[in-house]
Amino acid sequence: MESRFFIFFLWFLFLLINGSRAQPGFVSLDCGGKDNFTDELGLEWTPDTQMISGDIANISVLNETRTQYMTLRYFPADNRKYCYTLDVIPRNRYLVRATFLYGNFDNNNFYPKFDISLGATRWATIVISDANTMEYQELIFLATDPSISVCLSNATTGQPFISTLELRRFNGSIYMNEFENDFFMSVSARINFGAESDDPVRYPDDPFDRIWASDTIKKANYLVDVAAGTERVSTKMPIDVSTVNGEMPPQKAMQTAVVGRNGSLTYRLNLDGFPGFGWAFVYFAEIEDLDPSDTRKFRLVLPGDPDISKLVVNIQENAHGKYRLYEPGYFNLSLPFVLSFRFGKTADSTVGPLLNAMEINRYVKRTGGSLDGPVISSIISRYSSANWTNEGGDPCLPVPWSWIRCDSDILPRITSIKLSGKNLTGNIPPELTKLSSLVELWLDGNSLTGPIPDFSGCPNLQIIHLENNQLSGELPSSLEGLTSLKELYVQNNMLTGSVPSGLLNNGVILNYTGNINLRKGDSNHSRKKIIIGSTVGASALLLATIASCILLQKGKKSSPKKGRLEQNLPPQRFVSSFGDAATEAAHCFTLAELEEATRNFEKKVGSGGFGVVYYGKLKDGKEIAVKVLTNNSFQGKREFSNEVALLSRIHHRNLVQFLGFCQEDGKSILVYEFMHNGTLKEHLYGPQLPDRSINWIRRLEIAEDAAKGIEYLHTGCVPSIIHRDVKTSNILLDKNMRAKVSDFGLSKLAVDGASHVSSIVRGTVGYLDPDFGVILLELISGQEAISNENFGLNCRNIVQWAKLHIESGDIQGIIDPALHNDYDIQSIWKIAEKALMCVQPHGSMRPSISEVIKEIQDAISIERGAEAVREGSSDDISRHSMHSSLHAGSVDLGASDHYLSIDESITRPTAR
Repeated sequence: MESRFFIFFLWFLFLLINGSRAQPGFVSLDCGGKDNFTDELGLEWTPDTQMISGDIANISVLNETRTQYMTLRYFPADNRKYCYTLDVIPRNRYLVRATFLYGNFDNNNFYPKFDISLGATRWATIVISDANTMEYQELIFLATDPSISVCLSNATTGQPFISTLELRRFNGSIYMNEFENDFFMSVSARINFGAESDDPVRYPDDPFDRIWASDTIKKANYLVDVAAGTERVSTKMPIDVSTVNGEMPPQKAMQTAVVGRNGSLTYRLNLDGFPGFGWAFVYFAEIEDLDPSDTRKFRLVLPGDPDISKLVVNIQENAHGKYRLYEPGYFNLSLPFVLSFRFGKTADSTVGPLLNAMEINRYVKRTGGSLDGPVISSIISRYSSANWTNEGGDPCLPVPWSWIRCDSDILPRITSIKLSGKNLTGNIPPELTKLSSLVELWLDGNSLTGPIPDFSGCPNLQIIHLENNQLSGELPSSLEGLTSLKELYVQNNMLTGSVPSGLLNNGVILNYTGNINLRKGDSNHSRKKIIIGSTVGASALLLATIASCILLQKGKKSSPKKGRLEQNLPPQRFVSSFGDAATEAAHCFTLAELEEATRNFEKKVGSGGFGVVYYGKLKDGKEIAVKVLTNNSFQGKREFSNEVALLSRIHHRNLVQFLGFCQEDGKSILVYEFMHNGTLKEHLYGPQLPDRSINWIRRLEIAEDAAKGIEYLHTGCVPSIIHRDVKTSNILLDKNMRAKVSDFGLSKLAVDGASHVSSIVRGTVGYLDPDFGVILLELISGQEAISNENFGLNCRNIVQWAKLHIESGDIQGIIDPALHNDYDIQSIWKIAEKALMCVQPHGSMRPSISEVIKEIQDAISIERGAEAVREGSSDDISRHSMHSSLHAGSVDLGASDHYLSIDESITRPTAR
């Protein structure tokens, strides 16, 4: 037996030594570096001299002495993307890794945030939260082309930058899966359990240079909630990791493990990029000497997935012996952002579970890129030495090249090419005539020769600039067939022949001067048309101008100085884009009625950019809120009538009820039901705290009420309404502390003049604006959305502050102290995770309002169960029980629509 292990050890040592010398399929770019060097691991680094864009910065970070992290390359924060191109071998699998060490290179301490993409596919958003902490992203992919592009773009703060870029090729079938043609895998967790230090296991111990993070690292929400009785074990014996079609984890990682002496192993950690669907494998090898009578059997427990718990692991039996790898896993598993898991021994097991390593990857849907990509590639191959051809990546996605514009389709088409003054020579590339969606073509100011090609394949062309070249031949008659053509510029070339009559008669703006041998054809008839048309048009314009002046002068003379508005606009009739019916359905209060109800506007209960709100009571005893608007322009009156018409149509128990309006004496007034408990803002951080502080379950109920009101605006109104100013001051509370949303009308007559609601939808129907995510964070924290004091240095908004805490697992760091620990932490986690999803930058990435409501209702259920425990009415549920600690990892199937749709029949475990 020992001789077999010795032979295997020698074979594996040879593999490592050979790999160390050759490093086949390895690329290690030192971004901003100057020289080649070999690091302490034996990896060979080269500078990124291929990258001609950007600037180089030197940085110095405490305790970081590795040469590759002494420099970086940074790029402008503009609308371009900046790409590295790496050669690959098609049908091989690779790992690409990018690292980012900020080091305050710009001396601004302004933490950058930007996107990284692989080709046309958005890979991740890089968020720097500490100048001295390295961020890195890894992606596993199947190469389909001879090269890949890694691109930086879309900087929202700071400047995009990169420290290193690494490419590692895998052998054989490692990471092969049936989804690889359609999905990449973003590495979320790769952990070495039982590690003997904080150092990761990587090259040369792992011949593919994967980074296996140590389980001893101390950081928030990383492998916490460790079960009592967890011990670390290790061996010096070699481990046979050569399973068929396996992932070949490194021996060094398999030689250590954790064991649950008390019968279980439990952990909780954050999974970057989740919730979503992913690839998850665990790695086992029996490295303890068990008595012949001992057995090690255990199950994996994932909350919300009882089928997984049915599977029993018996390492020695499954691996066919000791010191051999067994790697069960799932190719398609729905996982949450905060994952809690447990390995528990079975009733017939004599020893507790053992775990050596684990790996979890998130599926990232490949984006096909522009349908015109092959055509453009053929064009730029003609000018490969020119700088403008080296932008890299897809021509349209995630952002277009600087000289290209594209449409907004999922698989976009090129609509505009601007290559003015780029020193182009030779004939006009014939590939341009294949761009079927091309609208504008700018090739002016070059040295192009030869004839103008047939652009019939570009039926949408509207503007063509070919001036100031050396083009010859005739203007092709095919140009007449471009029915959308509006402008054609061919001046200062060497064109000959006659101008096609269709270009002269179709109203095309045409400039062909400077072509001494190009003459105009018979165009007398068209010239007459143009002269007559121009004369008639000019006369009509003159008459219209005179008439406008007369009417304007009359208007000035007849305008009243100061008086009652109904003299020129009766209060019962409005100019409304919704028609008169809805407007007339609203009750029209007289100013005298409202003056009496408010005692001449005596009691002010609120104010804002729109104006002032007063308390009032009608003769029948009904209490009202009277909103006196400030805007009194004519446009304001039109907007006011639209407001009245829209409000009259909207009725829902979670929307503040609109009772009527008044428009007299230059005042525009809206009348609503009175909400006795004021705004949510006042209860969270208003001046009346702590008397009006509200507990966590009440905050959840308020969130549910508000969300239902917004859902009605999205789905119950025709047309749908997107509320663009949802905030805590616009959520009002009635006598029973039930919440209702206010300020959801069409116009916001505020000082900034911005409309906060639109019935002409400019967002995505059914999807939230990020405002609601901000409200959820305010409910958790009791903090204002914007603060110069509460969020620490260089941070003014609640989203950035909360995200740093949540993604590091420090949920306690954002919980409002006024809650006094009177909550179940799992319900807080659930709302915090959903809040982060609500503030995603792109609408398609945010959850639907229905999903948010479901999540809030789930959190309420958790709280009510925990509340029953706290009141002593249940012995089955406990905040501190294992069931409760596992709930944070419940599978979020509601969010799965935005990630991946794969047949659930294939989510069975696979051992290899």
